[in-house]
Amino acid sequence: MKYLPLVLSSLALIGVAILFGMRGNSKMPKTSLIKSKDSSGKEVLMSGVKIAYVDIDTLEANYDYFKKKKAEFEIRQKNIDAELERMANTLQNEYIALQKKAQNGELSQSEGEAAQQRLMQKQNELENKRSTLGNKYLKDQEDFNKEIHDNLHEYIKEYNEEMGYDYILSYSKDGSILYANDALDITRDVIEGMNSTKIKPKSTSLSDTDKTK
Repeated sequence: MKYLPLVLSSLALIGVAILFGMRGNSKMPKTSLIKSKDSSGKEVLMSGVKIAYVDIDTLEANYDYFKKKKAEFEIRQKNIDAELERMANTLQNEYIALQKKAQNGELSQSEGEAAQQRLMQKQNELENKRSTLGNKYLKDQEDFNKEIHDNLHEYIKEYNEEMGYDYILSYSKDGSILYANDALDITRDVIEGMNSTKIKPKSTSLSDTDKTK
């Protein structure tokens, strides 16, 4: 049973620039020269643009709330898989027992038909259970990914009120940005700030319906 990966890079953050345009603050961030090309293909220098970036891989590995919730989702997935496996094994054992009785002539036609109907009903119940638990799990993951996305953007916006960057980019090893200068890395500041921010729990925790019975 496969589910959505819990990674910040899945939130479409890679290569996305957050534009703030706040200048003249007390702390002056690092300034970079950005090379671009005009319509003739010539390189153009854009001086005075203030940019920084957040390493999403590092943030993912060190953001306490993300790590906690990721571990909860992993436990929840194992519990779902265990419950579905238990139900499937029970159904299989009942089917094997029914086959043996039929082969030994221990069932009348009506008894055999009734037993088959019961097994078909249990099979449908298993598939419905699999679908219900899987869909709920995926929905909770999507909600959590959005929560992390919102938490990051809210903190970055607050952080930038003091720092005054024009662009804060997201960087990842597998993202679209091929190189990032370490001097522009603000990941540690963001991690420290987000870890110190109190998070209000939302409804993505392990529920009783997802626990193994």
